[in-house]
Amino acid sequence: MRADPDAELEAVLVLRTLGAPERRLLRGRRGRVVEDVQAAAVPTSRATAIRPRPFGSPQEGEEWLAVLRRDAEQREAELTAALRILNRAIHARRVAAGDTALGSLSLDRALVARIGLGRGDELVDGRFATAWELPQRAPRAKRSMEAPEERFAAILAGRERALPAEELVLRARSDLEAGRPREAALQARVALESLLADLPGANPSRPELEPDRGAVGRAANAALRGSLDERTISALAEALGRMERALKRRRLGA
Repeated sequence: MRADPDAELEAVLVLRTLGAPERRLLRGRRGRVVEDVQAAAVPTSRATAIRPRPFGSPQEGEEWLAVLRRDAEQREAELTAALRILNRAIHARRVAAGDTALGSLSLDRALVARIGLGRGDELVDGRFATAWELPQRAPRAKRSMEAPEERFAAILAGRERALPAEELVLRARSDLEAGRPREAALQARVALESLLADLPGANPSRPELEPDRGAVGRAANAALRGSLDERTISALAEALGRMERALKRRRLGA
């Protein structure tokens, strides 16, 4: 994986599907009547993100792995970097195949997460010389007065309406976190206008959001011209944060 053809190699990503049914068994299959419905076995996908430059020695690699086992902050940084590589690949596949159903992944959804060392042929086959399997992560519980399960049911039952801006802000945040600031800026412009259109004139969030039209508009214009500088990206992130807070206040009835 590279940012462009002449850029430095960032990573090697190996993708493999495990447990998929053979294609010859799928040909000519017809539907059938069933009486006892059982859960169907599903294939799983394995993604291995490999550093492009090897360690200087086996000892150096072992020391790196030992540090990650002790230092939660560095470990999280390594996992986040690997996840970003995988999500870049998913985004590329989504665009290349025109598949709207493909979305970004999080570590909370991984069946297994491992950090390890190995030679190239080992890693391609999903094997390690030394590896550490991380404990499975549960979704992070947010301390909040919100009740997402209750709102989920209310939206499904038609008792509450989700604003278009809620989805648009989520998309913009996802693009920004995935390192796609141009897409985030363009999404944010539409999200902000949609949110302001749906907020009553007396809503206390409006005075906080109105001034962001300038910053978000400049970010979107820069996205149309090309890349965004760090100052523009920072202003965009702050504006997204204010949109998220406004939506949260609305959900809480504040």
